[in-house]
Amino acid sequence: MKSKASLTPGSSSLGGTAVDRRAFLNAAALPCLAACAGGVLSPGSAYGLPSAESDSQFIAEAKFYEKLPYKKIKCKLCPRECVIDDRERGYCGVRENRGGTYYTLVHSRVVAAHVDPIEKKPLFHFLPGTLAFSIATAGCNVNCKMCQNWDISQIRPEQVRSTYAPPEKVAALAREYQCASIAYTYSEPIIFYEYMMDTAAAGHGQGVKSVVITGGYIAAEPLKKLCASVDAIKVDLKAFSEKFYKEVVNGELKPVLDALVTLRKLGMWSEIVYLVVPTLNDSEAEFKGLARWVKSDLGLDVPVHFTRFHPEYLLKNLPPTPLETLERAKAIADAEGLHYVYIGNVPGHPAENTYCPKCHKVVVERVGYTVGGVHIHKGKCKYCQQLIAGVWGS
Repeated sequence: MKSKASLTPGSSSLGGTAVDRRAFLNAAALPCLAACAGGVLSPGSAYGLPSAESDSQFIAEAKFYEKLPYKKIKCKLCPRECVIDDRERGYCGVRENRGGTYYTLVHSRVVAAHVDPIEKKPLFHFLPGTLAFSIATAGCNVNCKMCQNWDISQIRPEQVRSTYAPPEKVAALAREYQCASIAYTYSEPIIFYEYMMDTAAAGHGQGVKSVVITGGYIAAEPLKKLCASVDAIKVDLKAFSEKFYKEVVNGELKPVLDALVTLRKLGMWSEIVYLVVPTLNDSEAEFKGLARWVKSDLGLDVPVHFTRFHPEYLLKNLPPTPLETLERAKAIADAEGLHYVYIGNVPGHPAENTYCPKCHKVVVERVGYTVGGVHIHKGKCKYCQQLIAGVWGS
């Protein structure tokens, strides 16, 4: 695990500077480069990010690929391992073979940026109450039928307006807006891997951490290198069945489970979000299978968020998740002994709080994205001294 430190209840720290309620509200009111919760995304100059002078600013040689005969290449970044002819692109649409050399087309090519509370990611055990400077490029390596940001994830970069946001500029903006971290989010950060790695390095150079909000569909070698460069990874586990991944995600479950195991082995702080989609991944057997797998393969301290689905993209025919279903999922996971099980997208529910697994008192109070008291000192419950897994300070 990463190092832990204490936080003053109701506050957080970045380089010794408290982010108080006023700072949070001011940052939350900042203009957004994009409507980051769905709808048409249109970047602008809210953060002083200029339009690109030419597309060449966004092009850099990709990492993790193999050169093949006849100018073909095989991408080794994600489990698809696309074999790509000259002048063609991979499944994600943002990486192109040019004469036998593979290039990313989205380095510094931001289509969405906003200052968010870290709880929105959601990361509940990573610097609670702090802000994250959140960025995304176009593209994704899966096609989830319930995607809320499909209008950037399922298009090519030239089909959406973008701004030029080099790593050093993003790091500087994060500092300017009192953000403890940079979050790679909204679309799929794996497909802008090179940009993410460079930005994480720039952020660390300025005392800003990096968090990755991902579907976890990544090959082992790039994942290991990523873990050496960032500070926390939240994985959207879409379901606990290969059938769902095949029919709803257009991907595979096993590589995601393997990635979660790798994160745990490498000591990377990670949390799991499971979006509960009515009739598709909400069976008692699936909840129990997931909870037992987390318990046996990851451990009791990995937070699991069961989150309410809202009709989006290609699944507008389904209703929002009933609260009773979310509470049933939590009860099953609790019964298996998992220490930190949350209910998401239900503001004000008691299961937004973090409870000490020993004395069961509230150690982090939450309502929606707002954090109240943080009753943790040096990584331990203030009431009974039980270790509370997470990253609680810089």
